[in-house]
Amino acid sequence: MNITVNEELLAYIDPLTPEENEALERSLLAEGCRDALVLWGEVLVDGHNRHRICTQHGIAFNTVQNTRFESIDDVHLWMIDQHLGRRSVSDFQRGVLALRKKDILTARVRPAPGEPSARESAPVSGTAKPEPAPTRDAVAKAARISSNTINQIEKIQKSAAPELVAAVKSGTISINAAATVASLPVEAQVAAVAGGKKELQQAARQVRESKAVARTEPESPEGVIARLRQTITELSAENAALKARLAGLNS
Repeated sequence: MNITVNEELLAYIDPLTPEENEALERSLLAEGCRDALVLWGEVLVDGHNRHRICTQHGIAFNTVQNTRFESIDDVHLWMIDQHLGRRSVSDFQRGVLALRKKDILTARVRPAPGEPSARESAPVSGTAKPEPAPTRDAVAKAARISSNTINQIEKIQKSAAPELVAAVKSGTISINAAATVASLPVEAQVAAVAGGKKELQQAARQVRESKAVARTEPESPEGVIARLRQTITELSAENAALKARLAGLNS
């Protein structure tokens, strides 16, 4: 049987840590592959790590077809729900997955200009109606995190440098602090990540302090001064991060 690994679907799966991969490999070598891999036609939907290890060692495995999928979006939604149900998924990844689900469902309800909507396509009597676009609270509930955390994750996705995103995934910086640091220029974000956990915390603290000053002073000559102070603080954070990066390179 030909099995196709879709690179797009792999984006829904965080790579195993070396320890997790070793544990799975030991289990498969000792007990075989007990759970069937889930396919959509020839496309592998669930069991990517098991498939890779079994193929590498020549371990036999079974497959099962999911006949309920009608489109790649159905596959995406199924994979998202599977991962959201697992305890090992971090809060950040839960939020990312829930936002992906929101985007898919919203696109179904509000298609691109010129395309028929799910309602306009007039489903046959007796078929299920398309799932409505979820609200922000529904997205947060599905991810088992707060609406505020969803907002922070959206900000990270839009503004954070890849290095900062990696730091969130690894647990080096919290979601809250990462969303704050993401307001800095990309170069400052990268430098702060290079400086390590303490440098990231300092950068986040300085950004918060500068914003607090801006909120407490009116927009007047004093307001202008507040904005200048904020700029100075942000530049100071960037400068400190750059110094830390240089120190790391010279050590």
